[in-house]
Amino acid sequence: MINVNINKAKEISHNARRMKRAEEFQPLDVKATIPSEAAQAEAERQVIRDKYAAIQAEIDTAADENELKNILITNKLL
Repeated sequence: MINVNINKAKEISHNARRMKRAEEFQPLDVKATIPSEAAQAEAERQVIRDKYAAIQAEIDTAADENELKNILITNKLL
């Protein structure tokens, strides 16, 4: 039987979340430097922050590796 270190699994899940979040931020980082688009870009960035904060909370409260896997699949982080 394989034993899973849940803390390490959560760390790996958080890294996947961070990478996907950075990917979504990338086009908005450029727009945020354009004065006419900065306000809209910041509003869109906040939506992304909120989305990934919710995912972070899900990962933190996951009880086992199956729950983590489901979170990753559901949120398309794999």
